[in-house]
Amino acid sequence: MNSNRLTLAALAVASAFAPAAFAQDQKMTEVVISANRIAAERASVAGFSEQPLLQTPASVSVLTREQIQELGILNTTDAVKFDASIGDAYNAVGYAEQFSIRGFKLNNANSYRKDGHAISGDAQIPLENKESIEVLRGLAGLQYGVTAPGGVVNYVTKRPTDNKLRSVLFSVSERGSALGSVDLGGRFEDNRFGYRINAAGEHMRSIVKGADGHRSFVSGAFDFRISPQALLQFDADYQKKSQKSAPGFQLIGGASLPVVDAATFLNDQPWAKPVETESSNIGVNFQYQLSADWKATLSANQHRFKRDDYTAFPYGCSSESLWPGFCANGDYDVYDYRSLGEEKKPLSAKALLNGRFATGSIRHELAAGLSFFSNRERWGDYVYEYAGVSNIYRPVAVPLTDKQVGPVSERRNDHERSAFVQDILGLTDQLALHTGVRYASLRRNEVEVAPVRKNFWLPNVALVFSPSAKLSYYANYAQGLQYGSVAPIGTTNEARALAPGKSKQVELGAKAEINGVTLSTALYQIDQGLEFTDATSNTFVRNGQDRHRGVEFSAQGKVTRELLLGASMAAIHTEQAGTGLVGLDGKRVTNVPNFKSTVWADYAVTDVPGLKLNANWQFAGKKAFDQENKTMVPSYHVVNLGGSYATRVGGSAVILRAQVKNAFDKFYWRDVTPDLGGYLFPGSPRTFHLSAQVEF
Repeated sequence: MNSNRLTLAALAVASAFAPAAFAQDQKMTEVVISANRIAAERASVAGFSEQPLLQTPASVSVLTREQIQELGILNTTDAVKFDASIGDAYNAVGYAEQFSIRGFKLNNANSYRKDGHAISGDAQIPLENKESIEVLRGLAGLQYGVTAPGGVVNYVTKRPTDNKLRSVLFSVSERGSALGSVDLGGRFEDNRFGYRINAAGEHMRSIVKGADGHRSFVSGAFDFRISPQALLQFDADYQKKSQKSAPGFQLIGGASLPVVDAATFLNDQPWAKPVETESSNIGVNFQYQLSADWKATLSANQHRFKRDDYTAFPYGCSSESLWPGFCANGDYDVYDYRSLGEEKKPLSAKALLNGRFATGSIRHELAAGLSFFSNRERWGDYVYEYAGVSNIYRPVAVPLTDKQVGPVSERRNDHERSAFVQDILGLTDQLALHTGVRYASLRRNEVEVAPVRKNFWLPNVALVFSPSAKLSYYANYAQGLQYGSVAPIGTTNEARALAPGKSKQVELGAKAEINGVTLSTALYQIDQGLEFTDATSNTFVRNGQDRHRGVEFSAQGKVTRELLLGASMAAIHTEQAGTGLVGLDGKRVTNVPNFKSTVWADYAVTDVPGLKLNANWQFAGKKAFDQENKTMVPSYHVVNLGGSYATRVGGSAVILRAQVKNAFDKFYWRDVTPDLGGYLFPGSPRTFHLSAQVEF
């Protein structure tokens, strides 16, 4: 399917809804896209209701829809570049967007959320129907139960608009990628009912030559204002994506970094096929205002993910007995990897009661509720068979093996039932005490493994001092909970998950707003058990401590009438300790730079109304490739340039945008994952993007 067919498909889907959408004949409201206030004021990711970010005792960042459009963000990989605390973590082109926060890799089963509900992070999460991206940095045990200690990424779904919205976007790159999308919103003739329709078609020509594919997406969100007190919301989306994945590189001779073109494609065998993924969501939310101070909410989401994975996978050099590692001359072993019918079905539901009351002079903001989560995973016995030898400089075709995948069946299911309560006590006009606890009951069943049943208490306490409405200081202590990682291919306990484990965090922070500029800083320490493959027994284990200490700083705001500035910086000291192994204790955690920063600016050219110029500079310090820190990967700088021009054509608002990513064509290793023995993924070379957005 080519780009024209995909774009037409997206428009056709939108047209199918057109009769209802245009049923109400009224003058269309002009939509002006701007980012005059680039910092969001509220978010729900750090609590159980939308709280002012200045009063929230946690490190939170938010990318709004306006920012996503203005910064030319098309996917989460683009978005996280504006938060220095987030890094890539086995973020392979064509496979799945995977990230780390504060140096901890996020868990694909529970660290990614849609409207607070867990969704699978095993596929690209579409942004066409997302209003904002919220990031909670740090432990989220109270808020979400089982999550990775780094934090949570929450995608907020677009909802129906009160005024008519008609938006079309088309973008292209010089490599041949093309994306077309539509966004329709408004109320029906009976304005108690609202709608929001999004659809997209994309033809992908990757930065890696050969890792091409296509994607189709459609979603609908509807609401019913039953009464002034009652609101019912429903949403559904579906995405299908087909793209060849681009495997990473291993060390030459097991010791030195390869010298390659960033466009080099190692999955280039004639029998390699695209990775086929399907994902969908069905969500429902019911809110009832019991009184002026009390509200009840019931919500649920069913997510479904399915994948067929075909890859000519590079691993090791048998002629030099290197596993992992590529040969000195660039040779590498090619494995026929096929895993078909992988499926995950996370289902979550939550009942929440929010209210306000006072006991004497102390004010209370209470949140209490129950939550349920289950995830059923199916897969079959995959093929992972040696097929031959190729070379990173001179590709060689090798034959497909005659192995066959096994039948698919349910292999693992997880269940989590929780009860939680949080009370924000207003002790004085300037001092607030946040206290909360979650009781989580976990059950995990795996084939041929004894069931795991454990219960955990997850306390959270924080103190917020606000000498003024635009300044606050906070301190918090939290405990988190995460499932153990799954043992990788080749270990004695391959495909088995370690037992759940707890993590702990202490954080100090300050937030302020000065002349429209929002500032925040945080100092933290997070501890969790260290997971690694024991070299002696070749068994994946948890032993010792993984400690991360860091300082974060961010600033966003309008410095002058013409100039918007944003900055994010993170310094992290990571340490492995307590294993009793000389090769690990005292060493840095892999794939975590000691310092990372991003700075961006948007300037409105006063002499040319509608014209804006922007620039973004990213820096990341050196990283450890392996847990023993024998190989370090160099630091890098990347500069992105762009501009936009807003005008009117035939009564419609039009915004033209242009971007040059990696403007100086810098080669760098953006991702240094320890997964599967350790792989390196190069960053994107210089790439040009053009887009046009029309509001009519």
